[in-house]
Amino acid sequence: MSYLDNIRTFVRVYELGSMSAAGRDLRISPAVTSSRISQLEVHLNVRLFQRTTRSLTPTEHGRAFYSGACEILESVENAEAQVVNITEYPKGSLYVAAPLGVGRRLIAPQVPDFLQSYPEVNVRLRLTDRKVDLTTEGLDLAFFLGQPEDSNLRIRKISDVERVLCAAPAYVDARGLPRDGNEIIAQGHECLNLRFPGATEFHWRLQTGEGPRKFRVSGRFESDDGDVLTDWALGGHGIALKPIFEIAEHLETGRLVPVAVETPPEPIQMACLFTHRRRQDPKTRLFMEFVIERIAAVIGEAEARVQLPR
Repeated sequence: MSYLDNIRTFVRVYELGSMSAAGRDLRISPAVTSSRISQLEVHLNVRLFQRTTRSLTPTEHGRAFYSGACEILESVENAEAQVVNITEYPKGSLYVAAPLGVGRRLIAPQVPDFLQSYPEVNVRLRLTDRKVDLTTEGLDLAFFLGQPEDSNLRIRKISDVERVLCAAPAYVDARGLPRDGNEIIAQGHECLNLRFPGATEFHWRLQTGEGPRKFRVSGRFESDDGDVLTDWALGGHGIALKPIFEIAEHLETGRLVPVAVETPPEPIQMACLFTHRRRQDPKTRLFMEFVIERIAAVIGEAEARVQLPR
């Protein structure tokens, strides 16, 4: 077993916090994963992880070795790029994260075509509506809606995404049609909220005659999955704030209707994040260029199909 394979395995165990998870990610058995870590510990003559039956925690030596291990792998990738036309023939695994709605509707449909063009690349797509950490989760690229919090990452803007407040006709018939954000609050409308870890309250940023304003909203329904909010809205359970590309078909068929049209939501930025180091990886750059052009077209086409009242 090569020393480099052992280092790659150590990095994935460190980032994923589990030998079994790292084994699945690298497509090797738990026994091979454990053996590679043991070989590395014997070679270094230190213990890299504290192991119990329920947890695996990096030791001080493990934490120190992780940074150097990442630099080793980066140096190998850079050296290979000097002697192989890797831009034309990229190889290896690409770790990509995206919100559920974005990933399902925009990113995942592009992956088969990308892999057909670059057959020696593996795309590992992670879909979640929670905020992700590129460094600790070992990601090459993360798509997102909104504003990033980590200033150490690089950002590539894709487009400004139009959004709409919407509800099912059954909900409007039962509760009335609010004209603006003030009526949503004053009339006690049920707001369907996307819950992020650590969130303590919910705001909808709407456009008013005096400029953008945050409306503090509440409701009994909340989830960390945006598609669940869509299902609840379709079921007549409340008002949802959704990107148009996610619900264009429901707006076209009338299963969802715009509400509070006098104070529409502000558009939200769609972009992708990547680290300075990962930006130099040709397969990351190729995937970004391949996907961005296509998903921008899908978003634009969906928004053009839906004519919202103004």
